[in-house]
Amino acid sequence: MQLFYEPNILSNGGLLSPEESAHCVRVLRHKTGDAIHIIDGKGHLINAIIKVASPKACEIEINEIKKEPPSSVQCHIAIAPTKNIDRTEWFLEKSTEIGIEIITPIIVKNSERRIIKPARLEKVITSATKQSGSYWRPILQPLISFEEFINIPFVGDKFIAHCHNGQEPHLKNIAQKNKNVLVLIGPEGDFTLKEVERAKEKGFKTVSLGTKRLRTETAALAASHIIRLINEE
Repeated sequence: MQLFYEPNILSNGGLLSPEESAHCVRVLRHKTGDAIHIIDGKGHLINAIIKVASPKACEIEINEIKKEPPSSVQCHIAIAPTKNIDRTEWFLEKSTEIGIEIITPIIVKNSERRIIKPARLEKVITSATKQSGSYWRPILQPLISFEEFINIPFVGDKFIAHCHNGQEPHLKNIAQKNKNVLVLIGPEGDFTLKEVERAKEKGFKTVSLGTKRLRTETAALAASHIIRLINEE
């Protein structure tokens, strides 16, 4: 099923964005009277008919609205963006397909990238949301420093994954079902010992993601997949 994304479709009079309008009318060649399906990223699937097939402002008439409840568990991954931004985009795409609620890019001492282009990353998330058929779209938070981030309150279990001594319990053995989870994932150079200690002072528990040394984006995807699997058992 082809899905279009418009976050304000239920409040803007039934208009698709210029980008989605062009894709609908110019690329897919939909015409007035065609049935289409739209998600708002907030749990709604809208079945609609095209009223005005404009490539700049496609107008629809809503026939039916289906509502999907939010996930009972919030999976939040805070990740240091990779030097090669394509790898971060890969993580955003795959974690969206698997099912993740919040992603926060963080700046740490060993960060290889300290500037990101949120608009590009948002497009990756939107595309993956539509491709996966999800009614809910993950939230991408603004880039923030490590110290600022660990001071933000979070209701649930908080973990920091690192590779310093290899004695930490595996995330799959310590994460609890039906409980919100936040996992910190560092850069290729890992978190510093000081950052690990600061996180522990703020209530984060240290965890491992296995015996292999994983790339940043692989570790982040592994963590999000582990949390999803635990809550699907």
